[in-house]
Amino acid sequence: METIAWILLATIANSLLALVGAVTLGWSRKTLERILHALVGFSAGALLGGAFFHLIAESLEEMPTMESFYIVFVGFILFFLIERFLHWHHCHKGKCDVHAFSYLILVGDAIHNFIDGLIIAASFLVDIGVGIVTTLAVMSHELPQELGDFGVLVYGGFSRKKALLYNFASQLTSVAGGIVGFFFLGTSEFAVYLLPFAAGGFIYIGASDLIPELHKQKNMKKAMEAFVFFLFGVGFMIAIKLFFAV
Repeated sequence: METIAWILLATIANSLLALVGAVTLGWSRKTLERILHALVGFSAGALLGGAFFHLIAESLEEMPTMESFYIVFVGFILFFLIERFLHWHHCHKGKCDVHAFSYLILVGDAIHNFIDGLIIAASFLVDIGVGIVTTLAVMSHELPQELGDFGVLVYGGFSRKKALLYNFASQLTSVAGGIVGFFFLGTSEFAVYLLPFAAGGFIYIGASDLIPELHKQKNMKKAMEAFVFFLFGVGFMIAIKLFFAV
């Protein structure tokens, strides 16, 4: 399969996650919150596992060690600044106290998803296996985030149908990012620099956004359940590493 076909397939699959809110239409809020907490744990583990065992490891094969670490740190700092000053919102609850920011969430997610598309394209330009792993890591983060965003939009005044439609439109920018990435990144020599950058972003999201959500759980049983899913997330990325040998 051609690289562009892999990129389109991966970004379209990533975009379809925006419709995940449809499965929650018949759920109670209590059920949604319990499932979401487990998904947050899995996502945190998968993001950190993907960053350390795949993206950073692959970049170290392509560039000097310190150069890779500098770029990882730049990615970490940039994601911090974006979330702090441009109000990128990663909500992992079915309900959030963000009424006036509903449209801002859509705009922020559109930008975020476009960059995800660039990252996916860059990883496929380096290697198909790395592209698959990166796509899985991105999607593992998107799943709980899209559930959370759906809840925010509904809480902020959107009907459920409108929330699904708008969320999907926002998520489609990852396809645009993938296409732009394929045609303008051009060569793996440049694309490889986005791998440690993406790792820095994944580490930031996992460590500063998702893990703190897990610490908010005061029920020990539920907290341990989320921790088990965190380990599943790490183990999942290690298994993918061994399976694809990348």
